[in-house]
Amino acid sequence: MNKDRVEGKAKDIAGRAQRQVGEWTGDTESEVKGAAKQVEGKAQDVWGKMKDSKKKSDKETVANQNDNEETETEDRPRRKAS
Repeated sequence: MNKDRVEGKAKDIAGRAQRQVGEWTGDTESEVKGAAKQVEGKAQDVWGKMKDSKKKSDKETVANQNDNEETETEDRPRRKAS
């Protein structure tokens, strides 16, 4: 989990709380600000998930390349020493 996901979750939770307090108190401005903060947090969380997914994909690609290189080396016929 990266920094964007953590911050996104925190904003989402804070926004949800602010929106809920606004609903309870009848403060429409707080409701709107809270909802906006929630959306911002969810977007940041999604961005963080995409970054994590890219990083994981890159690691898998490197691992697969390494596996292929080892396999190619093992499959080659060896020359006999003269």
